[in-house]
Amino acid sequence: MAPNPVFLPSMSESPRRATPEAQAKQRIQDILRAAESWSREAPGALTPSIRAVCIRLAEMVADQRHYLTPLPEPLESERREVLGMVADQLRSSPVTDGLEPHLKALEELELRSTGSWAIVDSAQNEWITTAIRYLEGCAGRLPTGERPDPYWADDVVAGIIASARALIGIDELHARTEARYSGPSKRVTPEEEL
Repeated sequence: MAPNPVFLPSMSESPRRATPEAQAKQRIQDILRAAESWSREAPGALTPSIRAVCIRLAEMVADQRHYLTPLPEPLESERREVLGMVADQLRSSPVTDGLEPHLKALEELELRSTGSWAIVDSAQNEWITTAIRYLEGCAGRLPTGERPDPYWADDVVAGIIASARALIGIDELHARTEARYSGPSKRVTPEEEL
């Protein structure tokens, strides 16, 4: 009896890509896992505020899709669709359930997604400062012995930014390059003005 032939894909055949919906769902799960990870070092009472900051930042990072250099089609359409779904799902009740007071407080501090966040350095710096102050304020309401170390909020926000960009597929260098070269002319950095 002859053995059954084994099918081996040729080099020209690519593995089946996940659907945009499956990609978006996986990124949401990864973002929520990152928020949980950044919450581990802080007192449990701060977990909802850290998760809210992570969700809001990831939403803003996903909204950068409008400012990225286009990929060849059909990859560009897929990327826009996935990032659009990620941003929308981060605003949905299954993700935000139980975090409404924190998200509302962040919104009142004007920490919400705007197009300028993706391309204006000062808007990004304002967001970072606002997120740090918000987390410090939440920690300040804890009893003295339960408060995290000084500068913990700086570390958490920096880690969340790096995690969200990596999980969504936008790294710092890429984001800075995009911001600098988007639009009709190259933006000059302060170093180049000298």
